[in-house]
Amino acid sequence: MTVPIEAAWLDAFVQVLDRCKITSNESVVVLSERQSRPVLVELTELALAQLGHRYYRLVLPTPVNIEGPLVRSTGASTALMGHGAAVSALCAADVVVDLTVEGLMHAPETAEILTSGTRVMNISNEHPEALSRLLPDESLKDKVKQAVKQIKGAKTMSVVSAAGTDLAVDLLDSRTVGVWGWTDRPGTLAHWPGGLVVSFPAANTVNGILVLAPGDLNLTFKRYIESAVTLTIKNDHVTDISGQGADCALMKDYLAAFGDKSAYATSHVGWGLNPAARYEALTLYDRADTNGTELRAVAGNFLYSTGANEFAGRFTRGHFDLPMMGCTIALDEQVVVENGKPV
Repeated sequence: MTVPIEAAWLDAFVQVLDRCKITSNESVVVLSERQSRPVLVELTELALAQLGHRYYRLVLPTPVNIEGPLVRSTGASTALMGHGAAVSALCAADVVVDLTVEGLMHAPETAEILTSGTRVMNISNEHPEALSRLLPDESLKDKVKQAVKQIKGAKTMSVVSAAGTDLAVDLLDSRTVGVWGWTDRPGTLAHWPGGLVVSFPAANTVNGILVLAPGDLNLTFKRYIESAVTLTIKNDHVTDISGQGADCALMKDYLAAFGDKSAYATSHVGWGLNPAARYEALTLYDRADTNGTELRAVAGNFLYSTGANEFAGRFTRGHFDLPMMGCTIALDEQVVVENGKPV
């Protein structure tokens, strides 16, 4: 179905791409796949043209889902898998506007692309109305950079909640990234919508209990938790999943189906900082119209994720992003989020 383009959507794309500070002598690649959202590709190209930038489009086949569980909202596109020439082309570019369905955030090829000096601007596979609502600005950048500074200066992160969460993370040797919605520096990656900070812990540094309470989210399934699920985490890995109801059963069966220990491992931990992100948004879009990035950025949510952690050398198709509400997060015992509200 063709989606009519609204002027506000195009204006948002122009503003975000302009913040990437693309110069006249830089080469720009619009990376997409056959199942990318056509309206996002069109808006990107119109915006680049309006800004006076030359670009070319690289379109890859959308991989057929291999035998096993379906994957959704992983941030680990497989579109580049086996396409060495395409990776080389991206490495030769100055800027890649990433419109792949899943995005290049956790893709195995991303490290090579960034190491080459290419910067990657991922536009999440969202309805453009959501993107235009979540237009980033300098104030959001300041919040995210401050949060990054706080984590990098801390040795430990603790997370507790009234539901029973009690998690400890050793932050030594972790890698922390903040995303505010655009990138203007070589060798960096950002995604829009932005407004969150996450740390990728080193191996064997995450332990404790996570209790997903009703109202928390499972973004792989794009649903709000309806019955409590308790995750026991030892040395980064979920070792037990318990609870009553469909949420627990779905999580247990889904992770087990990968047959991969890394699917149970911690990917990243952090929290949302975007005051424009709406908690109820998942109820207001069809599942095909959202990738859930807005919910990752809701201010004050604790984001715990399983699966790929490139900094710990783990790549896997299994992935959960689990925004949790009402948590208290402390860095070296200094509270930065209290009962789901940023301090």
